[in-house]
Amino acid sequence: MFLNIQENAVFVADSHYNLKNQQFLYFLQKLENEDIKTNQVILMGDNFDFLSGESKYFIKKNKTAIELLNKLSFNIEMVYLEGNHDYNLQKIFPNIKVIKREEQPLFAKYKDKTIALSHGDNFINWQYDLYCSIIRNSSLLKFLNMIDFNNFISKKIESTLLEKKICHKMQDFKKLVGKRIDNYKTDIIIEGHYHQGSTYELGNKKYINIPSLCCDKKYIRLNNYEFIGENI
Repeated sequence: MFLNIQENAVFVADSHYNLKNQQFLYFLQKLENEDIKTNQVILMGDNFDFLSGESKYFIKKNKTAIELLNKLSFNIEMVYLEGNHDYNLQKIFPNIKVIKREEQPLFAKYKDKTIALSHGDNFINWQYDLYCSIIRNSSLLKFLNMIDFNNFISKKIESTLLEKKICHKMQDFKKLVGKRIDNYKTDIIIEGHYHQGSTYELGNKKYINIPSLCCDKKYIRLNNYEFIGENI
């Protein structure tokens, strides 16, 4: 897939929507009410704290946000780059363009600029690639769902995620960015995953880390080559 990014496109990352973090639902409600206006939304991954197409418990727990997202997708072009917390999503979001981890980066164009979009958990190492392939295995997930008596597995995952501290500033993030951009050949690189909300100009490349909606209460809007943070 190749994407044409529209003027006023909105980018949202790392909402980690759960019982504690409700910012993603607020964002979707503002889209519905047209308090936020755009014709294109690019979801950069981890917008749900956990969601997979095989998990009946988490589909039910996230029902309100899922239904609203599907409703909005009939009027707004939506692209969903799967993250490390939300994957195997296509059957949940039939009208949304879902980009799996192995299909990232997603290449795009905005005016005269080439862009690469990734959740950000690619280009790490083969051990992490193997881990990702295991946790996304549909047969394994269906089996785990089948033995999830009284939702004891799902509730343990949910409890662990609710206790997790995800908002922090990374030391030497610019150094990490310098290594990551070597994997990209485009003018602009856009990632989520790291929750840093930082932008760097390195050589002839521009790197944008979309802020975490959960941590910073911000999404990004593209307007005349500028990536501008807006509060929900």
